[in-house]
Amino acid sequence: MNETYLPLYRKYRPQCLEQIVGQEHIKKTLKSAIELNKISHAYLFTGPRGTGKTSTARILAKSLNCVNGPTLNPCNECASCKDVTNTVPIDVIEIDAASNRKVEDTQNILEKIQYTPVHGRYKIYIIDEVHMLTNHAFNALLKTLEEPPENVIFILATTEVHKVLDTIKSRCQRFDFRRITTEDIVKHLRFISDKENIKITDEALFAIAKNSAGGMRDSIALLDQLSLLGVQNEVTLDDVNNMLGRLSFDILKQFTDFIISSDTQSAIESLEKVYNNGNEPTLILSNLCEYFKNLLITKNSRPEMVEELTGYNDAQAKETTEQAKKLESQQIVFLLERTAHYIRELKQTTNQYLWLEVAVIDLANLAENSSLISLQTRVQALESGSVNIGSPQVIHKPNIVHSQNEAKTNLEIEKPSSNISASSKAEIYKETRPEVPTRVEHSETVMVQPSKANVDTSDVASLWAGLVKNINSPSTQALLRLANPVKVAPDEVIITFKQEIFVKQANEDAKKQVLKEAADKLFNQNNSKITIRLPQSGDTPFPKSDAAPSSKAPQKTFTPQRAAVVQPPKNKADEVYQQKQEENAQAIDATETANDLEQAEDNGKNSYFSDQTKMIVDLFDGKYI
Repeated sequence: MNETYLPLYRKYRPQCLEQIVGQEHIKKTLKSAIELNKISHAYLFTGPRGTGKTSTARILAKSLNCVNGPTLNPCNECASCKDVTNTVPIDVIEIDAASNRKVEDTQNILEKIQYTPVHGRYKIYIIDEVHMLTNHAFNALLKTLEEPPENVIFILATTEVHKVLDTIKSRCQRFDFRRITTEDIVKHLRFISDKENIKITDEALFAIAKNSAGGMRDSIALLDQLSLLGVQNEVTLDDVNNMLGRLSFDILKQFTDFIISSDTQSAIESLEKVYNNGNEPTLILSNLCEYFKNLLITKNSRPEMVEELTGYNDAQAKETTEQAKKLESQQIVFLLERTAHYIRELKQTTNQYLWLEVAVIDLANLAENSSLISLQTRVQALESGSVNIGSPQVIHKPNIVHSQNEAKTNLEIEKPSSNISASSKAEIYKETRPEVPTRVEHSETVMVQPSKANVDTSDVASLWAGLVKNINSPSTQALLRLANPVKVAPDEVIITFKQEIFVKQANEDAKKQVLKEAADKLFNQNNSKITIRLPQSGDTPFPKSDAAPSSKAPQKTFTPQRAAVVQPPKNKADEVYQQKQEENAQAIDATETANDLEQAEDNGKNSYFSDQTKMIVDLFDGKYI
């Protein structure tokens, strides 16, 4: 019968401190403690799995109980060393706290610590996964752990140190084991491969090391599994990817090319091939997410650091660098976030392939956004409804050639906002449009630079009416009927109320934001300053008769966008136009009054209410009783 096979992670378990991979800070401290014979009564080893906690505990026990000890190089031949190597519980007792976690198990240990060691100098208890002990078991261990017999040493090991009681941690010397670096894992795997005659490429070893997340035991176990493929043929990166169920670099690169070019059809066809090969949807998106991460690293790293940070070879690093040039960092981050979002969705749904297809289509459509920064700027400009001051506007200034009754100018006039129908307004304005003796030969493009200096701030009434016209909120308009505008200018808008309660209401974030947007639109700027306060001495009274805010537009408003429109010459047509405008205003007033009365009757009312009454109803969401 052949000798029983010994797994590689057990066969190559370190037997002395020098053979431990990494953990230089721990090896240095333990060496000094052994050389100076300053051995503590309790140690706490903590860190991720597979980083050498239990192996270090065994080596420490072997070094202390060796016939040549305490020594840094145990002989591995004496009875004490062989007992530790073969896990014979005589002087060194290993306990699994996961299966011996009750207080009775702890009391059983405490009853035996009084016996002297058989072969060595110390009786050493190695308690693995100590965080699994119950609170009662911890409390039973406390006193003995603080003052054990002279020849007893406790070594506690855990991966979840936060679950260990603070009273336990304070009685131990704590050693934190770190994740082993990828470089150290690759070197050790190459050493084992050469010793075992395993044919494997450096790329495959690097992939194994990256997959283990800093754990040496996981890396050696995977190498042991892949060694069955390396008897005749060399183990390659594709073999590792197939074993781990990962997508190859070429597949991910081609898949990402389809997404970047917004080729949705090709992306879906490629996805179907990958899925039909047996790859899970979550695994596909996880691989894609990792590829986007490497793409982001490539985009923001020096070329000489790409291979080290991503694990790609020279050819793969060059291809990734060229691909990263097609995207901005913000786009890659956004693709990462969306991929992570769909990974979470896949974990919560029963139809994973459906969401996988949706994810690919969504990612392919997102990539065609050329620049997220420019898109954000454009959206912000559209939402604000204004053009930044300082950016020129292109308008067309017509060349005017005088002629008798040849054509009419396309003048834009301010339409009063009212409750009358759009068709009624169109008929009224059609009647009032004047005949202008002009003819447009051709148009020339003129660049007009908006400027705050063009604003006539002395006409507060017109500016205030223009500002109110830009407000669409009924409650804010109702509140402003009680306001007194002191100053309306591009640098600041000052509004006063006689009552403190109205000042507080107007200073609410929502209403103040509405006022700020209205001022921005009026003065063609951003971030207008709005001041709302009580009246002060020296404030100029506002002429209520001229510009009391209402839903009707004033006859004179500030419109900087039309600064380049050429007004027609004064003639008899102007007088006719002015007269018809006055008749139009009277018609609108009559129509508004009729509409308001009709609305009041629809609500069961028989009278027309004042503006102040309507303001109070709108402000407090009330109703007429």
